[in-house]
Amino acid sequence: MHRTTAIFLLKYLNIYILIVLFCATGFSGFSQEAIKDTAIVKPPDAIHSPRRATIYSAVLPGLGQIYNRKYWKVPLVYGGFATLGFFINLNNEKYVLYRQAYSDILDTDPNTNSFVKLFTDPRSLEPDRISQSTERLRSYKDYWRRNRDLLVIGTAVFYAINIIDASVDAHFFNFNINDDLTINWVPGPVICMNNRIIGLHCRIIF
Repeated sequence: MHRTTAIFLLKYLNIYILIVLFCATGFSGFSQEAIKDTAIVKPPDAIHSPRRATIYSAVLPGLGQIYNRKYWKVPLVYGGFATLGFFINLNNEKYVLYRQAYSDILDTDPNTNSFVKLFTDPRSLEPDRISQSTERLRSYKDYWRRNRDLLVIGTAVFYAINIIDASVDAHFFNFNINDDLTINWVPGPVICMNNRIIGLHCRIIF
């Protein structure tokens, strides 16, 4: 009777131990899995694209500089375009004025005399000096037209410089240009005339 009871108790003890081991193993696996699932993965750093900066500046001048975080250059870009636009308009107005005066002095219509107010000396319109006055008007007309055209070309060049500047800044965006320069002198072998000798290696880190 006692032997039967001991066997019975031993069976239940074994079952209890198995249950305890199963629960401990299961919870341990669950715990490890939870830690694995909650691991924080650092996202990759965004790549600064020179192509995007170039396109931005081509579409809207100054936008590439904003993309490169060079905000101080934006007023320079728009100030340059505003200055060029002002002088283009000024030279164009002068050109239109002298072109009309030159056209009026060449025709025979007495009602078209816009050139009169351009001469402060009345003697300039006398018959013996009219040819000189006509040549002067033509010279002024060509002068203002040439200045206007050069300014238009200058505006196109400034627009191209704006794009190039954004592209170059984007290429050097992640380049380390700080003032921390280091020179290391280390001994090392140097081969001279097929012979190894001891020398110094200079390594500059920047």
